[in-house]
Amino acid sequence: MATYIVGDLHGCFNEFQLLLEKVNYDPKQDKLFLTGDLVARGEDSLACLRFVKDPANNAKTVLGNHDLHLLATLLGIKRVKPNDKVEPIFQAEDRLELQNWLRNQPLAIYHPTHKFLLVHAGISPEWDLATTLNCAKEAETLLQSSQYANYITQMYENNPQRWSDELQGIERWRYIINVFTRMRFCYTDKRLDFECKLPVEEAPKELVAWFELDNPLYKKQEIIFGHWASLMGKCFYPNIHALDTGCAWGSHLTMLRWEDKQIFTQKRLK
Repeated sequence: MATYIVGDLHGCFNEFQLLLEKVNYDPKQDKLFLTGDLVARGEDSLACLRFVKDPANNAKTVLGNHDLHLLATLLGIKRVKPNDKVEPIFQAEDRLELQNWLRNQPLAIYHPTHKFLLVHAGISPEWDLATTLNCAKEAETLLQSSQYANYITQMYENNPQRWSDELQGIERWRYIINVFTRMRFCYTDKRLDFECKLPVEEAPKELVAWFELDNPLYKKQEIIFGHWASLMGKCFYPNIHALDTGCAWGSHLTMLRWEDKQIFTQKRLK
């Protein structure tokens, strides 16, 4: 029995299958986790959704920003970007079933045995573990409600930049969503930044990677995340694991086997 965690698929289904073959993944014994962004940019987002949704594959995922954007386009809130290559999802006979399954996926997973915390983008520099899990559950409840389209409509803003226990309503929800699915850099006063997508070494001096800020949780908690392809898996903290290595952008897909921390990769096929 082994536990595998795979970085952002972004529709790269063939590469994903080759990676599973490399480790002889057995869904009857092994467990599979994904860092979110199952869809967009790769050749077969529909197959990625169907595979992870199928209980026989024993897979679990967290939600990423591209997954949420897919929901927004399926609802007619946003237009489809041609480069996302998600048109087959719109034409699929199980479109509604996939849509409802996707919005019921978590924003954070805490593994009860291995004690790792899995998210798509990051964890607020102002949260401890209990706050992280409570905020995830709070936002998930709204996504799973009958009013979820209303919340997704109001998702596309960058404010508020700072956390407060006093935040309420859509601003509280938006901060939670932005942290879990969009965050990369922060200012040194822990405000979120959403403009810079450069590699860490090229970022303006006033910005730091979220995991470099002073939060006791970052020092003691095993954290796994994706989202930040330009890191190329490089995070110089032994307990923080970056798994998005830009397969959809021509690089490779990365898998971590938790028990021995071995890394497996699969290059983009085309």
